[in-house]
Amino acid sequence: MTDIHKTAGGPGTPPAGPEAIKAIPVRHYGRYVSAVIAIALLAAIVYAFSQGQINWNAVPDYFFDHRILTGVGKTLLLTVLSMLIGIVGGIVLAVMRLSKNPVTSSIAWFYIWFFRGTPVLVQLVVWFNLGLVFQYINLGPVYKDQWSDFMTPLLTALLGLGLNEAAYMAEICRAGLLAVDEGQTEAAHALGMSHGKTLRRIVIPQAMRVIVPPTGNEVINMLKTTSLVSVVQYPELFRYAQDIGQNSGAPVEMYFLAAAWYLIMTSVLSVGQYYVERYYARGSSRSLPPTPWQKIRAHLTTFSSRKVTA
Repeated sequence: MTDIHKTAGGPGTPPAGPEAIKAIPVRHYGRYVSAVIAIALLAAIVYAFSQGQINWNAVPDYFFDHRILTGVGKTLLLTVLSMLIGIVGGIVLAVMRLSKNPVTSSIAWFYIWFFRGTPVLVQLVVWFNLGLVFQYINLGPVYKDQWSDFMTPLLTALLGLGLNEAAYMAEICRAGLLAVDEGQTEAAHALGMSHGKTLRRIVIPQAMRVIVPPTGNEVINMLKTTSLVSVVQYPELFRYAQDIGQNSGAPVEMYFLAAAWYLIMTSVLSVGQYYVERYYARGSSRSLPPTPWQKIRAHLTTFSSRKVTA
């Protein structure tokens, strides 16, 4: 008689389940090598800067100097005012570009072509020296003065930055308006809504999802571009850093100080841009992207669960 070895229990005992699969993660050695190389390069750069002939102690000494803080405030003010001019002008130009009137469409096209085709620095210098063409500005009984007194450094900076930004914002707004399906406009007109009301109530709210992300990039870029207005004698962060560097004998150190402040301000704006984009992403995706804190908490939870499993 042949012996039969049963792996299961007696009658009525359920059969044993399949053996659990032990998953072995794939090792990516290329990632480890690239990470070591990147860290080594970063350490070499930091070491080179630490050994250079730079007085790093001058940076914290002037970091919260009242002139630097005044320059930071003026830089932020100039950024906000220039972006307001650019956004309002960009919306108007975008509507003009999409108009069926060939005159307004052509004017908008010429404006965008001219201001996008010339450097911002050149535009600032031209605005500052227009007194060679217009000696006086005469608005009748409202205002009359010499051009040199009228065109102050602040006004020059606002016109140079704001009008140039309007050309770029026009293309961003136009792309957002064109991204909205034409059926939305046709349906609104069928309900008796005017063209202006259709833009305000139907088209622009939907176009904001396309307009907001590049607009956030333009705000950050504008913050850095304000450093150019030092050529028209407007005192902002970069100009104050230059003056302090010349007087203290540490010009390079003050450039690093200004760079640190620009990094701080752009980082704050980047965080704000992320949350604004997340707000306008509602309705376009099933789940909103996680916030930075949610990402950190998810990584910590994953790390703790792996530790317990091990």
